[in-house]
Amino acid sequence: MNVNGYKSSQGCEVSTTRTEELIEQLILETVFRHIKDEKIIRSSHHGFTKGKSCLTNLINFHDKMIGLVDEWRAVAIVYLDLSKAFDTVSRVNTGPVLFNIFINDLDGGAECTLRKFADDTKLEAVADTPDGWAAIQRDLDRLEKWASRTLLKLNKEKCKVLYVGRNNPRHQYMRRATHLGSSLAEKDLGVLVDTRLNMSQQCAFVAKKTTNILGCVKRSVACSLREAILPLYSALVRPHLEYCAQFWAPQYERDMGILEGIC
Repeated sequence: MNVNGYKSSQGCEVSTTRTEELIEQLILETVFRHIKDEKIIRSSHHGFTKGKSCLTNLINFHDKMIGLVDEWRAVAIVYLDLSKAFDTVSRVNTGPVLFNIFINDLDGGAECTLRKFADDTKLEAVADTPDGWAAIQRDLDRLEKWASRTLLKLNKEKCKVLYVGRNNPRHQYMRRATHLGSSLAEKDLGVLVDTRLNMSQQCAFVAKKTTNILGCVKRSVACSLREAILPLYSALVRPHLEYCAQFWAPQYERDMGILEGIC
């Protein structure tokens, strides 16, 4: 009872909130079951999908690229950026599921391979013949139309082409009337992927970042005892060393040496 003799509404509010959460969870489970039974979500999805992750996306991608390069094929990888795409779907518990459904037809009718993780998408294809160049351009045009139809926008400044493989002709691709830019390395789900696919740049990037963090820790903590430093190392440094490490594990002694100096 409150001071005026009326019952507080707080209990009703808590009960209503809990009911809403239960209904939302029930809807989520029903949607998940329907998606699984009907196999609605395409295999190109790796985000918010059981049994898939950033790691599966990167490993599947890298294995295919290495196979093509070993066959002396030239490959174009187009990194696409959909501006604020995830914001178009509510970020409640059902948000990730709805987002997967929302972008499910992104690769409908695609001639090239698309790999998706949430709003991070890359398009890849063999690009050593005019037919290959034309297929990539058709897919880019189709994606532009899809974005327009779904009220999304491709961020031209962040859409880049990575050219991989020996004697790559580095054919230029267009978005509307503008050439897409190219780069020698791109951040792919937090991992630096370069045109050589050998992960040396990623190892150097992680080493520099973790060294800077360790430096900050040592300058900020008066006590240098292991008991004081170890929890900070585990919380601030190890996540950078372990994130998708199965994918970018060093291949060369020099890279191993750089990382062992941090551990």
